[in-house]
Amino acid sequence: MAGSVSSDTEAQSSGDDAGSKRGGWITFPFMIATLLGLSVTSFGWVMNLIVFLIEEFNIKSIAAAQISNVANGCLSMLPVVAAILADSFFGNIPVISASAFISLLGIVLLTLISSLDNLRPRPCETGSILCQSPSKLQLGILYTALALVTTGAGGTRFTLASAGANQYGKPKEQGSFFNWYFLTLYAGAITGATAIVYTQDNASWKLGFGLCAIANLISFIVFVSGKRLYKHDKPMGSPFTSLIRVVVAAIAKRKAVITSKEEDYHSGLEKEGKTLAAVPSKSFRFLNRAALKTEDDNIWRLCSVQEVEDFKAILRVLPLWLSIIFVSTPMVMQTSLVVLQALVTDRGLGPHFQIPAGSLQVIIIFTACIVIMLNNWLVYPTYQKLTHKSLTPLQKVGVGQVLTILSMALSAFVETKRLKTVENEHPMSVLWLFPPLVIVGIGEAFQFPANIELFYGEFPESLRNTATSLTSLVIGISFYLSTALIDVIRRTTAWLPDDINHGRVDNVYWVLVILGVLNFGYFLVCSWFYRYRNLQDNDQKQDQKDVTN
Repeated sequence: MAGSVSSDTEAQSSGDDAGSKRGGWITFPFMIATLLGLSVTSFGWVMNLIVFLIEEFNIKSIAAAQISNVANGCLSMLPVVAAILADSFFGNIPVISASAFISLLGIVLLTLISSLDNLRPRPCETGSILCQSPSKLQLGILYTALALVTTGAGGTRFTLASAGANQYGKPKEQGSFFNWYFLTLYAGAITGATAIVYTQDNASWKLGFGLCAIANLISFIVFVSGKRLYKHDKPMGSPFTSLIRVVVAAIAKRKAVITSKEEDYHSGLEKEGKTLAAVPSKSFRFLNRAALKTEDDNIWRLCSVQEVEDFKAILRVLPLWLSIIFVSTPMVMQTSLVVLQALVTDRGLGPHFQIPAGSLQVIIIFTACIVIMLNNWLVYPTYQKLTHKSLTPLQKVGVGQVLTILSMALSAFVETKRLKTVENEHPMSVLWLFPPLVIVGIGEAFQFPANIELFYGEFPESLRNTATSLTSLVIGISFYLSTALIDVIRRTTAWLPDDINHGRVDNVYWVLVILGVLNFGYFLVCSWFYRYRNLQDNDQKQDQKDVTN
């Protein structure tokens, strides 16, 4: 996203007279207030979705977890779509405005569903196992509401970060805004996962969703009110177009003979005073044909050498990207299973307070916040002073993967202990679920920023506008893989019945541990052969600078 910030700022300063009078810190309250309201809204409904489906729509627990995974997957994948739309056609400001309004429609519809009895099936009778299933019309309205709130939240989450940074011309100010962005995002997430979820569980779903609707409405009004103050970025064309052109051109000239002569390639371009590569590298040589000059060349048959090298850079990252997907799948699967576990534990803290099952995920967020700050202020600087080297992104990801595997193993032990207490009068305390979630949060604190650092640093500049959103795409794919894995386990074993007290969720966790170990081995192999494109040089320069100082 920061890549787009610089390019957008340059475009504005050169071509938009009004742009010089807009932007700056005067836009900060509008951006931050919008982000806070939308974060409270999105986390307020998604964190407790499983419980809502079980209690209000009589949907079985495992099916509810799968529906939640699909919704979370869309929520994580749509930011990439929004980024492409903003870059290619509309710009960030219109995409945010439209997405916030779509989110408002969805949360209002959820509020209506929770308010009108005709839009929900009848509640299950106390002590009865026979419950009325929702009708097709009721499910259709529910899925429409979920589609709207998911689309709205996905369209604002990362575009708000880019739009906010676009308001500033100096990298230091942009960096400061990003810090405030993540702090506000986490604050909204914690508020939604605690206050809103508590309201839904202890007051009413109507009030909980109604508060989300109010927060969404206020954020929409605030954002639109500041529209005249914003710098409006201009669509620069899809960053993926050049990548598609490389593939098309290489296939079209597949019979051409590859040479090593500089004059045979379309090169010699300059960018920001730097001469780019003149001859393609030897890796993935079949793609070099895309830059070969021929008589029939046109825009879809001839690419620059740099465009070819950019495409190769993405191909090199793909194996690592896959390993990140496979380690994220157990993590998102655990977030679903822990809600089901919490529902059958003793969630009481004192005589009058009960921890909402949907709020347990806030432990991961809160832990990640603290550890991210500790890493930046203490752990990473101390490591650099002791070793005179900086931890690479892949090393940080590796630490996160090990912690994730440990959390799954600990979850398995905790579930085994819980199953032994099922027949007791007093079920196991929900506090036993806290330690695995804390370890997950620590792992995320290492992995999540490192993934962004890896994608942003190693992807070509033309793709940096969507590089950070690709981390969200990884999480989205993981939710879908998690749903598929749950389905496979249900079809082949008896470990995941609708009543998990009669299942073996601990065995599911051990399967995740095995998959995590196999994936970590694959990750180590990929990391061993990977050579950094940009970050290695930057780290070496920074290390030399630190030693000199």
